[in-house]
Amino acid sequence: MANPPTAPSSPGGANSATQKPRLSLLRVVEMNLGFLGLQFSFGLQQANMVPIYSWLGADEARLPLLQLAGPMTGLLIQPLIGALSDRTDSSFGRRTPYFLIGAVLCSAGLFLMPLSVSILMAASLLWLLDAGNNITMEPYRAYVSDRLNPSQHEIGFLSQSAFTGLAQFLAFLSPSILVYWLGFDRNAVDAHHIPRITHIAFLVGAVLSISTILWSVLRVRELPLTADEKARIAAAPSSPLATLREIGQAIVEMPKAMRQMAWMSLFQWYGFSIYWSYAALSIGRSVYQTADKTSPAFRDAVLTAQQLGAFYNLIGFAAAFAMVPVARRLGAKQIHLICLALAGIAMLILPHIGPVAGTAPTAFAAMAIPELGRHLLLLLPAIGLGLGWASIMGNPYVILAGSIPPERTGVYMGIFNMMIVIPMLLNGLTFGLLYHTLLHGDPRNALSFAGVLLLCASVTMIWVKNPKRGFTPENPYPEEPHVS
Repeated sequence: MANPPTAPSSPGGANSATQKPRLSLLRVVEMNLGFLGLQFSFGLQQANMVPIYSWLGADEARLPLLQLAGPMTGLLIQPLIGALSDRTDSSFGRRTPYFLIGAVLCSAGLFLMPLSVSILMAASLLWLLDAGNNITMEPYRAYVSDRLNPSQHEIGFLSQSAFTGLAQFLAFLSPSILVYWLGFDRNAVDAHHIPRITHIAFLVGAVLSISTILWSVLRVRELPLTADEKARIAAAPSSPLATLREIGQAIVEMPKAMRQMAWMSLFQWYGFSIYWSYAALSIGRSVYQTADKTSPAFRDAVLTAQQLGAFYNLIGFAAAFAMVPVARRLGAKQIHLICLALAGIAMLILPHIGPVAGTAPTAFAAMAIPELGRHLLLLLPAIGLGLGWASIMGNPYVILAGSIPPERTGVYMGIFNMMIVIPMLLNGLTFGLLYHTLLHGDPRNALSFAGVLLLCASVTMIWVKNPKRGFTPENPYPEEPHVS
């Protein structure tokens, strides 16, 4: 797609709101296609890292600690990369170089992960994989904010949420598709108990990671920088110390809406981190009555947990588009409050669904999710989880994009990500102790605790304000009251 002509600069900064051309729905979809590959990678991690660690012999209480790669690389990389991308002026674009570097690292990590022969090797590859994902993530979100007219922010960020739902639906479901559609043996494992279907799913993810990013950046190129932007970037200090100073200054000057969402992020991401670590283990105990990680019953539990993840991400995919007009009418804050509450209730229900939930196969067997079809009550919490996940991946960014100055989009997207990864980091460092004391070493209790945290996150949204669309230098962090 050809770059549009550059309009004259204005005080509003980078390609200000009145200058950015509106894109067709197809172009908005194409520019977010890279999220399909990026989130397919995240989905593979969420669905498979706990089983991989379990197959390699990890202790249950250490699972959050073994997954510190995600929050640590996010904490260290995303704010830095976001700030650097704000200052980048290259022939490839402002954000594009980071997309491409991150996609290559991500593909390498995905290709090698199922070849792990030890917990240490798997944990090391997870650091590589998460580094690639995090190098890509915040420049990608900033690219959407850069490229779209503010009137299209809802469709831009919620279409990212939709691709997140679709990608993770496919990632969670891919092992079941291999088993039930293509005839692979679920019990065919390598010498380290990792199933062959896991090897194939990760190979597919490695291909998608690089190919979808390339499609997006070639089809919907970044807007060219204005003369004022180029001058500002050239005049800005470019040393690592200057970048760290800018991050520190941005934190001090953080828009009010970001501060108001800090507690929400703490409860929300700590809770979902618990779910990702313990869903399969909880289903193994409650539905399949097993704690033996090498048993066929546990492999069935892993498939069921993956199918549940696929279903809630499918709900999230559909809900993300449905939320666009609703968020415009009621406000992103109100929608997020409701969806977090539904997700919390879902997590409270899930551990109490036992092996008598259903026995007859259903139409879901035709969709390659037969285990979930035999346990129909699992579909009820999946709906709440799907609505919560769709909102998490879209509505906070709608609030954020309307609250930050355009020329600091990258750094603030990176700082906002710190509010995501710090709760995950705290989860990794503290949950092992809680697991053996407060929760008595039972993954079902862990999921109930996660549900309580999601309800707390919902309550904190009462104090968050919906931002106005648009940004002006005279009123850089505008807010608007609830629209009734």
